[in-house]
Amino acid sequence: MKPLVVAVTGASAMPLAERALQLLLKKGFSINLILSKGAYEVFLSENNLKVPLEPITQRNFWEERLKINAKNLNCYRWSDHSANIASGSFKTLGMIVIPCSMGTLGRIAAGFSNNLIERTADVHLKERRPLILVPRESPLSLIHLKNMTNVSEAGAIICPPVPAWYTSPKNLEEMIDFIVIRIFDLLGEDLAPLKRWSAPNK
Repeated sequence: MKPLVVAVTGASAMPLAERALQLLLKKGFSINLILSKGAYEVFLSENNLKVPLEPITQRNFWEERLKINAKNLNCYRWSDHSANIASGSFKTLGMIVIPCSMGTLGRIAAGFSNNLIERTADVHLKERRPLILVPRESPLSLIHLKNMTNVSEAGAIICPPVPAWYTSPKNLEEMIDFIVIRIFDLLGEDLAPLKRWSAPNK
């Protein structure tokens, strides 16, 4: 199985990133994880969670927190421009930015690679590999919408984390699972059982 790049930026939706990471590792995916500088700050402010910066320590941190074997997890600093995932010769299944801040989305749309996340996203676009951006912002300005249009025309998929009510979710965890599983449907990967839409009986 080709590796998958998962990037987490400083938008407000860290439970989505954590659950995605947990389900992917449970399925045995090889994950290359990048947290932006802002993501560390949001984890701390929203969840009182201090994620380690050092890659090996961070991998052990996620293994303990998510209660799952993390042998297939590689963590990178956002400033590590020499990482293998920054090269088009490093083949991947695709890349997902979850959540994706509007600053990150705008820089990807402009082809401006200021950190490892943006460089790796640029690589996926130029190599015509799947790139899924999960923007978490509301309301959207015209600039946001134009950036989404530009990056979509370049080949990315924009997938806002919108829950569904037809599944009759009983709690927040079920809503999170629905969003995460539907996002990875876009890669053709079924992470877990999901109550899917079926037309009502007539």
